[in-house]
Amino acid sequence: MVAEAPRPGQRPRSARAGPIGHTCGSVIAILGGLATAVLWATTLLGSARSARLIGSWSTLGWVMLIGLAVTVPLIVFTSPPVVLEQREIVYLTVAGIANSGGLLLVYTALRRGKVGVVGPIVSTEGAIGATLAIVAGDAISGPALAILALIAVGVVLAAIDRRAADPVEDAAPVSSVVTALLALGGALLFGINLYATSRIAADLPLAWAVLPARVAGVIGVTIPLLVLRRLVITRAALPFVVLVGIAEVAGGATYAWGSRDSAAIAAVLASQFAGIAAIAAYFLYGERLTRVQVVGVATIAIGVGLLAAVQAL
Repeated sequence: MVAEAPRPGQRPRSARAGPIGHTCGSVIAILGGLATAVLWATTLLGSARSARLIGSWSTLGWVMLIGLAVTVPLIVFTSPPVVLEQREIVYLTVAGIANSGGLLLVYTALRRGKVGVVGPIVSTEGAIGATLAIVAGDAISGPALAILALIAVGVVLAAIDRRAADPVEDAAPVSSVVTALLALGGALLFGINLYATSRIAADLPLAWAVLPARVAGVIGVTIPLLVLRRLVITRAALPFVVLVGIAEVAGGATYAWGSRDSAAIAAVLASQFAGIAAIAAYFLYGERLTRVQVVGVATIAIGVGLLAAVQAL
């Protein structure tokens, strides 16, 4: 079959990977997914602290503004001119709204609950994104599918915390059920964003994959807060919002890079950020994991190792 000639800045569709385990491209999906996990863990930890200092709305407003300031120069200097088709405009719009809405829900949950509880619930976005990608036609081998299921089980176990109602420093007291529902809502929106982002990355330069959420966030959150004079910042929160703003952009870019070759693998491996953040929160914030959560984190780690081995065969 003759590949369709790409538009300027667009990858040929024939360059996308085939079945998992049959191309070396899956290695890119693994590397992209793991890099994204580290960056998203950083954003989770930083936004938890910031949301408890200045609130979830101001945190989102500053993160989106800083992210846009980083993204626009990337597009100007690294991306050739592109002509957007209707399908791509739809994906860009969906990704922007879903990502911004998901971040707001997650920041609100982090202001109320533990990183070790919110993170694992939010990380189910990987399973949601992978499911959407597979339903849409991404090829996947039997062993890899079984390993993805194992990782998903680990994510569920990591989300179980019978001490979820324990007080958290600087956090607003609220029912653990409300916190869980907020985190789950964020996961659903993030899953939609992951799917849309993988489609954007297949056709457009990487910088375009991280642009939608920044534009949507600035228009829908930052500007209204500025007009209402409710966009607040403190000296203590400033380094955290800067860190989160940059890491969000970098994480979006690494995920887009990995998803070009396998959206399913990149999405599930990126969900490792929950385990990384939970462990870091233990040392940084004094949060403790239950035995079930430890089993969940270990299951995720084993699944990742097995998946890497399958791709190396």
